Amino acid sequence: MIPSVPIHVLNKRLALHQAEGGFQSGLDAVLLAAACPAQTSQTLLDLGCGVGTAGLCVLARVPDLSLTGIDIQADHVEIAEKNAVENSITTTNFICADVQDFILRDEGKNILFDHIICNPPYNDAGAHHPSPSEAKALAMGHAETSLQDWIDCVNRNLKSGGSFTIIHKADQIDKIILAMNGRFGALEIIPLWPHAGEAAKRVIIRARKDRKTPATFHPGLVLHLENGDYTPEAENILRHMHAL
Repeated sequence: MIPSVPIHVLNKRLALHQAEGGFQSGLDAVLLAAACPAQTSQTLLDLGCGVGTAGLCVLARVPDLSLTGIDIQADHVEIAEKNAVENSITTTNFICADVQDFILRDEGKNILFDHIICNPPYNDAGAHHPSPSEAKALAMGHAETSLQDWIDCVNRNLKSGGSFTIIHKADQIDKIILAMNGRFGALEIIPLWPHAGEAAKRVIIRARKDRKTPATFHPGLVLHLENGDYTPEAENILRHMHAL
């Protein structure tokens, strides 16, 4: 296993290990988890789960949820398994797999999920200068996958009517909707403002498979006060596990 460094999230409710020198998950993963509308006893798939941060944050808020997480990096999957064990979370299954061809089967039948979340690389392959760290380069997008691959994987593995939640750069909204290709509806767009009056850098999009309901553009969430502290609304999510 690669060396790892410990962090705490959700006001120290979760103790997590992250890959040393690899991509460090944090704020985005917690916000993604807060936006997932999962309910008790349902199933959740975390695509590109890394060390399991987002999925485990959902489980901290929603008891008795069944989590499957996949990631292309085997060492990160090992750390995700370790994180689940150390937080006494037993309803997890972490798998080393590629979103380009992932389908979970049992006795020849596809297993479809109630909810899917993902925090995909913010850069498509070839769209940036790769990190000298191979693990970090993979996490940031230095791999032969595209945003379309991620959305196609969601469509293959999600139940009809199931929810899909993604966090990404705000300037990628058009590409995300285009990649959905009419297969998802009831879109909810939630901008994340760094400070009041500033342009959003991140956006959360929720959608339902096979729905035709019109889209909703929400007021969004301001993350920071002028002094750099989190806003009370952000604190409720990051420290007190409120849903977004």
